[in-house]
Amino acid sequence: MPHASKPVRIAVFPVAGMGTRFLPATKAVPKEMLPVVDKPVIQYAVEEAREAGIEQFVFITGRGKNVIADHFDHAYELEALLSAREKTAELNSLMETLPQTGSVGFVRQQQPLGLGHAVWCARHFVGHEPFAVLLPDDLMVGRPGALSQMMMAYRNVGGGIIVAAEEKPTSEVKRYGVVDPGAVKGNATEVKGVVEKPDPAKAPSNLCIIGRYILQPEIFSILDRQERGAGNEIQLTDAIAQMIGKTPFHAVKTDCARYDCGDKVGFLHANIAVGLSRPDIAPAIRKILKGMDL
Repeated sequence: MPHASKPVRIAVFPVAGMGTRFLPATKAVPKEMLPVVDKPVIQYAVEEAREAGIEQFVFITGRGKNVIADHFDHAYELEALLSAREKTAELNSLMETLPQTGSVGFVRQQQPLGLGHAVWCARHFVGHEPFAVLLPDDLMVGRPGALSQMMMAYRNVGGGIIVAAEEKPTSEVKRYGVVDPGAVKGNATEVKGVVEKPDPAKAPSNLCIIGRYILQPEIFSILDRQERGAGNEIQLTDAIAQMIGKTPFHAVKTDCARYDCGDKVGFLHANIAVGLSRPDIAPAIRKILKGMDL
């Protein structure tokens, strides 16, 4: 069976960023551990991956990120306390977060050289398998999840590369990798080219790549060259662009809501939106919002 049609069972989570936009909150707490309502941002991404059938979880970490490993491990004293006090719901919520024993790996990205470099750090874990990349800053809310929808497209188009994409206002395209679109089939658009952070006047479209990818292992041989791109960083988008014509390549517009949790306003938006989706706290939040002079 050619590798391009293999099921995707491995997911990579780049979580080495410093989170400077959230200082001082992120001085001692990784930005991926900041909570949206009552779950850290990283947990939403892991749950989305698990729902999509992912079996192996690889975290690309940096200094001061050990608490992420602790979050996805047993906390025996806390579990014993909750059990003794018969706090069953709280105990169950803890246990549900835990991936299966032996299914989690951590790799230290020792230098912040860009997203492409972070993904390259996972090469020995991934080996010769197709794999997914999820950027936790992009909180995707919906059922089925964004990665599940991408997996469906992956099977429908016969494998290759799948990226999640959203249409953005022209003024915003300079912040993204932008797709040069081809034929459209359902929610999947053929990708004829990709431009990283283009001048809006020269952008091939307003279809922008967001933080979800399904990639093939050949990407590692391109990333091995350590070629620098925008911002003098090793850009994942540049490496993906070099695979155009060598493997099927499609951009998928999911019907999930996206919240940019790497941005203060986006993070607050996510808390409000997710809170309003929760029957247990939505009425109280609505009451607060109604009482504010907005």
